Amino acid sequence: MTPIPSSSASPNGQAPYSNGTSLHGEVSSSAENYGPGGSSPSTSGYPVNGFPAPPYPNAHNEEIVNHLYHAGFQTGNYADTMLHVHQNVYRLHAIILSRSPYLAHLMSTSPLSGGQRVIYVQLDREPEVTQEGFAIALGYLYSAVSLNLIRPDNARAVLAAGCLLGGMEDLCEYSYQACRRSISVDAIGGWLDFVDSIPGSGDGTATPNMPPTSVFGLYAQRLRDDLFHFLVVTLPEILEVQNPQPDPSTGTSGRDVLLQVYSRVPFEMFKAAVESPTFQIGSDQARFKFAKEAIELRKRGISRGLGAEETVVLAFGGSNFGGSAVHITRKMRKRPLWKVNS
Repeated sequence: MTPIPSSSASPNGQAPYSNGTSLHGEVSSSAENYGPGGSSPSTSGYPVNGFPAPPYPNAHNEEIVNHLYHAGFQTGNYADTMLHVHQNVYRLHAIILSRSPYLAHLMSTSPLSGGQRVIYVQLDREPEVTQEGFAIALGYLYSAVSLNLIRPDNARAVLAAGCLLGGMEDLCEYSYQACRRSISVDAIGGWLDFVDSIPGSGDGTATPNMPPTSVFGLYAQRLRDDLFHFLVVTLPEILEVQNPQPDPSTGTSGRDVLLQVYSRVPFEMFKAAVESPTFQIGSDQARFKFAKEAIELRKRGISRGLGAEETVVLAFGGSNFGGSAVHITRKMRKRPLWKVNS
């Protein structure tokens, strides 16, 4: 009969669940038990004899972690838990998976079968969690070496997986920093699609916020803020929109590129960006002209067929719209009423 792994909270090696000798108490994982200079603390009133204690063996801990990652995660040796996700099956270890509150809950509600526990992770409603991102987050439960696998193109998927699994704030913060560094002129389209995929306020009357139900949690709003800052401050500076001279290699000016980008921005963020006092576009007249041209482009693109009409208003003689003289509005077009003759 295959023994069932114990979930008791009793310390290993202590009665009644003795695991060999009972001489092992709780051991600190640092060198704080050593005196100054690495010497062992004295238990008597006499001074120490002058022989230094050996240095704390940190290399031993690294060897254990490396062994867990390679033998435990990469090859699945001595696994007691089968994890099914997407079309993949992982041979893993319950004691390691329990570091994740999400996986710990799945294991606690999944019965044992033949001495092994089988759990299923359903990601149909989490499109941001890719196979690669989930695998990196799983590996992080075993070792921080998984951080070396994070790249600009997979950082958001790793962040999503880390937020879903929980218990890995270092991984999430590392992935988040990689995400914000990846926001660029070339990658702006993907980030705009990301913001557009999560519903905002919808009426354009307030600065858009990410809903707390997003798998990204608070990181969703942080990423939204980073993208917003990129649009209103960083991007105009990079494109040198104040310089009307076109790029000799492309024949287009930075302002033209900025117009193309703003023609794709979701309405709530477009409104907030154009009205923002930090938008680096120039005078109120320049802001109004830019908004008007952007709206014309949007009519042929992102706002086409939505049944809504976007307009821009310039308040001459003062700022009447929250610190901005330019105000963007959107209203639904009225459907024509057909008169039926009797």
